[in-house]
Amino acid sequence: MEKLEREIRESKFSELMNKHFAASSIPKSIHCLSLRLTDEYSSNAHARKQLPSPEFLPLLSDNSYHHFVLSTDNILAASVVVTSTIQSSLKPDNIVFHIITDKKTYAGMHSWFALNPVSPAIVEVKGVHQFDWLTRENVPVLEAVENHNSIRNYYHGNHIAGTNLSDTTPRRFASKLQARSPKYISLLNHLRIYIPELFPNLDKVVFLDDDVVIQRDLSPLWEIDLKGKVNGAVETCKGEDEWVMSKHFKNYFNFSHPLIAKNLDPDECAWAYGMNIFDLRAWRKANIRETYHSWLKENLKSNLTMWKLGTLPPALIAFKGHVHPIDPSWHMLGLGYQNKTNIESLKKAAVIHYNGQAKPWLEIGFEHLRPFWTKYVDYSNDFIRNCHILDSV
Repeated sequence: MEKLEREIRESKFSELMNKHFAASSIPKSIHCLSLRLTDEYSSNAHARKQLPSPEFLPLLSDNSYHHFVLSTDNILAASVVVTSTIQSSLKPDNIVFHIITDKKTYAGMHSWFALNPVSPAIVEVKGVHQFDWLTRENVPVLEAVENHNSIRNYYHGNHIAGTNLSDTTPRRFASKLQARSPKYISLLNHLRIYIPELFPNLDKVVFLDDDVVIQRDLSPLWEIDLKGKVNGAVETCKGEDEWVMSKHFKNYFNFSHPLIAKNLDPDECAWAYGMNIFDLRAWRKANIRETYHSWLKENLKSNLTMWKLGTLPPALIAFKGHVHPIDPSWHMLGLGYQNKTNIESLKKAAVIHYNGQAKPWLEIGFEHLRPFWTKYVDYSNDFIRNCHILDSV
């Protein structure tokens, strides 16, 4: 009996490791899409045409339009976010999308939106290398994060080494694995903290993660009175499920660390990244970026003993006192964590978020939740068809 229990336990840990690697890797079909679109950029003038057309350039800084910011290196995911936003909008001609990607994905991302226009909305595609402000002098902490050997080992090293599997639970092990996703040290993931500098002429934007789907018109977000706050976000401490909607600061920070214990309240409510209204005028008057940087440095100095998981913990500190709660129906989370998602609530939510490992474009995605995402994939598109994306999802 004891041997059987041990085998079941080891099998569970092995399954969690396999899921972690599946979630961290790029599916062959999505890699194919990026390569083919990049090749198209070099050989097809239409794929290189200016985005947006010259006559629409003034709209990129026109505050009478609704501006969305999306930072991603996943072309397929970006297409779903943009398509679902436009199809759900009552005024698509009032939408401007600012898509930021990395240097290696830029040509493919540009090709996709040049060859698949989303008129009447406006789309701008920029690579991080095209922003003059994004120099190493302005983001020294990120350079440290990317180059620090112990940090790289933490995210890319042996995830079982140093872990006593007999002394941990599968759930705790799953959380540790999720905290070690390489995306957490990517510049694209940290980019949201620089939005006021990257878009100096904009007053208000809605920031979207690339694993969301928009199901309702988001125009009313611009009418919400944030009461002088910087960040309109859904709070994640008032739900019953322990995975997603019952998160307080104690879930993200190590309160045995003296700096954390001295500065933070373990019972303070957490909030969600992934669909945020940012008042950039209010943001520019606050020292949010400086606070974010200083706490990142402290965590590096302490060898990641203050928190482990990605960009949300330093943001929870940096935006402290600057968050205005918005109605939970605007942003439903957890579709990549658990398959017990309430389908009726899901259908009513304005934005659904596949945060967690089980992304809808991966084989490990939950089958019954995937159609809410795939309905916005154009399977008649030649690039989608030739890369067999239909076969893989």
